[in-house]
Amino acid sequence: MQKLLDELFSISFLKGILHIIVILILTWLALRLAKRISAGLIRLIIRQKDDEEFQKRTKTLGNIVRYALISIIVAISGITVLREVGIDIGPILATAGIGGLAIGFGAQSLVKDVISGFFILMEDQIRVGDVVEIGGKSGSVEKINLKTTVLRDLAGNVHYIPNGQISVVTNMTKEYSRYVFEIGVAYKEDVDEVMEIIKKIDEEMRYDPEFKDDILEPIEVLGVDQFADSAVIIKARTTTLPVKQWRVAREFNRRIKKRFDELKIEIPFPHVTVYMGEGKDGQAPPLRIVKNNCQK
Repeated sequence: MQKLLDELFSISFLKGILHIIVILILTWLALRLAKRISAGLIRLIIRQKDDEEFQKRTKTLGNIVRYALISIIVAISGITVLREVGIDIGPILATAGIGGLAIGFGAQSLVKDVISGFFILMEDQIRVGDVVEIGGKSGSVEKINLKTTVLRDLAGNVHYIPNGQISVVTNMTKEYSRYVFEIGVAYKEDVDEVMEIIKKIDEEMRYDPEFKDDILEPIEVLGVDQFADSAVIIKARTTTLPVKQWRVAREFNRRIKKRFDELKIEIPFPHVTVYMGEGKDGQAPPLRIVKNNCQK
């Protein structure tokens, strides 16, 4: 009888060892497969690019997906091995579930930040060096990771924005940039002449070695946009390389001011017309002006 029990025990023990070995082999294969799946998934989601920033972004996302798959595979493998050696995994699962629920409630904002950061990176919404506006703060992106996005504004102030609080991202330097000009001239000026001057200045800048590489297209003169209180507003826009729109716009404004001065084209100051009213006889009352001479 004892001999039979020893044989049965040996057979059962060997079967258990064999099952564990098979589980470990399958786990190893699954881990190797997870690495391939993570890299392939990122390549499918994100279109291929050769720049360094894209490579860093792809590596970050690939690591996240790989670590998530590895965690799932290792957890399943560990539970299966424990069951094979005869350990009751029910209490362990219950404890893990309660602990996970407690951690989830305590780290809701962190989980939200990480998930939002993952999709920001995956969708390539912003990159390091982009000029963006997020949550009422604008500046150049200095750093972006799964938890936070770091901006530095023109005054040098650094803003740390949790990714979970980002609802709208305005990227002003995505692929290309534009600057919209609103040029006001006096009502007496010939607007057609002004629009030709605008095009001429843009042409000169596109042939200027200092600016020609920054400007992607000829300026687009949209025409007379509005009749303001003291000026006719002509709207135009130029297309530049990312982040170069402000540099080009400042030089354009400088040149148009000098050209208008040379051609005696008036850029009017805001002014007000005072209406004194009329009496019943149709005559306006005289305007009384008092000059005070102050002597010390």
